[in-house]
Amino acid sequence: MPDPTALDATELAQAIRRREISCREVMLAYLARIERINPRVNAIVSLQDQERLLLQADERDAQLARATWLGWMHGFPIAVKDLVATAGIRTTLGSPLLRDFVPAEDAIVVARMKAAGAIVIGKTNTPEFGLGSQTYNTVFGVTRNAYDQAKTSGGSSGGAAVALALRLVPIADGSDMMGSLRNPAAFNNVFGFRPSFGRVPAGPLPEVFLRQLSTDGPMARTVGDLAMLLSTQAGPDPREPLSITEDAARFTEPLARDFSGVRIAWLGDLGGHLAFEPGVIELCRSGLDALIGIGCEVEDVVPSFAYDRLWSAWCTLRHWLVCGRLHDYYRDPDKRSHIKPEAIWEIENGLVLKANQIYEASTVRSAWYHRLQKIFATYEYLVLPSAQVFPFDADVHWPEQVGGRTMDTYHRWMEVVIPASLLGCPVVSVPVGFGANGLPMGMQIIGRPRADFSVLQVAYAYEQATRWVSKRPPALTS
Repeated sequence: MPDPTALDATELAQAIRRREISCREVMLAYLARIERINPRVNAIVSLQDQERLLLQADERDAQLARATWLGWMHGFPIAVKDLVATAGIRTTLGSPLLRDFVPAEDAIVVARMKAAGAIVIGKTNTPEFGLGSQTYNTVFGVTRNAYDQAKTSGGSSGGAAVALALRLVPIADGSDMMGSLRNPAAFNNVFGFRPSFGRVPAGPLPEVFLRQLSTDGPMARTVGDLAMLLSTQAGPDPREPLSITEDAARFTEPLARDFSGVRIAWLGDLGGHLAFEPGVIELCRSGLDALIGIGCEVEDVVPSFAYDRLWSAWCTLRHWLVCGRLHDYYRDPDKRSHIKPEAIWEIENGLVLKANQIYEASTVRSAWYHRLQKIFATYEYLVLPSAQVFPFDADVHWPEQVGGRTMDTYHRWMEVVIPASLLGCPVVSVPVGFGANGLPMGMQIIGRPRADFSVLQVAYAYEQATRWVSKRPPALTS
């Protein structure tokens, strides 16, 4: 019998369907690995009772015995990001205010994974309300990096990225407003894909028209697995009026493609606007060699734009949306005392905004979109680093200095991700290797509007040329 945790997700799916391995054996193998490794990294939280999980695995085996196969995730143990609603399993959002909250209904992405045969074993840890690219909270504590447990996992999908890297789950979901799929993927040497806005419907949520900065998406150890999970997550839903109607089956098609002569723009540090820890830019530039090796033509390009205005617009829109989501908690003084300072800062800045400021921020965002469409007329992809620093100490909430510059907010050190977030275009974080400190890094590859499949294709070609994920975390992989 092969070790189920040694298989990538698509390999595991084939082994289960051919009945080379039972769903019970898969569940036992993953639970044993979680028991051994998870206490050292705290990636998976709210782990469910083993006997209940084994009963669900037995039912999946019984279905196979009846020639009933639910889909490619049949029998997969999955842990869902703790921002995402799971019926019957508590969903805390990393907040003590929701420590005991148990949703009655699954989120759309969870329902789709279950329909494809997955079994929810628990949740993956996230920072409070998903705010900040550092996964810690007062409910579950800190999630530690897969490659160095003294360092941060990134965030907000930090638990998901660490669980993937350490093979505690075969595949993982995440979400991304300000790099929350890309930053932890880079910090843990896996792939994180932020799809086009509307590709993966969120919710059900009370507001469905204004929430256009964040999206759910897949994380994986291979691009093939990434595409398969996207094929499950994606597709329209009538509860989400802005969801894209394209058939998600597209993402199950072969990803191989010829990249000869494809033009790529390297954005780097945006002409010196962004500060970087020494070694990050150099490591990401080395990743460009792999793109050149598959036939691409890479050129340095700095789009002319007032980047300070872009940052200001980002903060305004983020204040507005976070305030709208969390204001009810803030209004109650008792509840307010249990909200972390960064969330309070977002809410209070949102409360003083005027309508014309929000509109102006949206016009700046629109101008950025129009500017980049001119770049996309020449270049099929844009590339820049996934983070401005390597994974930092796990007990540090956020870096206050980067490259000799002071970071004036808790998220300024992640400014590198907002160009893609504001575009709403598809973007993948791919591993670029390890710095002199032995810590992982990644780079973002941004595609044209709604060109999600094209981004997966270039990521796949890059993966075949590099194979960085094969360098597994030390000490915890035996």
